[in-house]
Amino acid sequence: MSIALLEYAPTSQNQRVSGFEIPGDESPHIYTTADHLTNSDMDDLIQAAYRQVFNEQQMTASSRQPVLESQLRAGKLTVRGFIQGLATSEVFRSRNYDPNNNYRVAQMCVQRLLGRDIYSDREKMAWSIVLATQGLNGLVEALLSSKEFLNAFGENTVPYQRRRILPQHPQGDLPFARLPRYDQSHLEKLNALGYNFSANRYVPGSGMPSLKVQQLGGAFAYMGSALLSLGILWVVLSWFGWVKI
Repeated sequence: MSIALLEYAPTSQNQRVSGFEIPGDESPHIYTTADHLTNSDMDDLIQAAYRQVFNEQQMTASSRQPVLESQLRAGKLTVRGFIQGLATSEVFRSRNYDPNNNYRVAQMCVQRLLGRDIYSDREKMAWSIVLATQGLNGLVEALLSSKEFLNAFGENTVPYQRRRILPQHPQGDLPFARLPRYDQSHLEKLNALGYNFSANRYVPGSGMPSLKVQQLGGAFAYMGSALLSLGILWVVLSWFGWVKI
């Protein structure tokens, strides 16, 4: 028996405010199959779906899902089904689900699938409970079947970050693609295992010397270049007979 979704109160974030601005360069481009698409348009739509689900930091050749792409191009899969396939793929699981705790995974899924940030810690807890009881597939299915997703994107539109830019505001919300997929707790776990991410770290086997050795080498290189320049200047002056060698 599944647990009912924990109730949480929505807050008035950007995407919940009706917009009257004229679309411009800062407005997100909407990719949808509601209209007839050329092959080039379909390529752009697929790339937009990868960027939204996998994040721009994970756009690699190994992220491609050729079977899902073929089904989408053939009309056997809707955009919502394609997004669901990407979010439940082994690539997403290994790069996003496995390295993070349930709270961070729930937050990322809300951002990438619903196109907004979480309202509060209570909503984060609510979706993390769904993740804990129903797994990643259950969480993705619940988000993509929610009334919010269907009203905002439906079956044919790639999710996007809604209302990121507000008029008359000096700075809008940061794109979700710029947010790290690891949180502070994962960094603390790596530090506890002995990993060092400080600026002056030395990585054995990397072929790169430590920061102190690099600084010492730079000082010697500077001194050598200074002596070489002085020698060249001395030779030039000797040509004019101003100095004797």
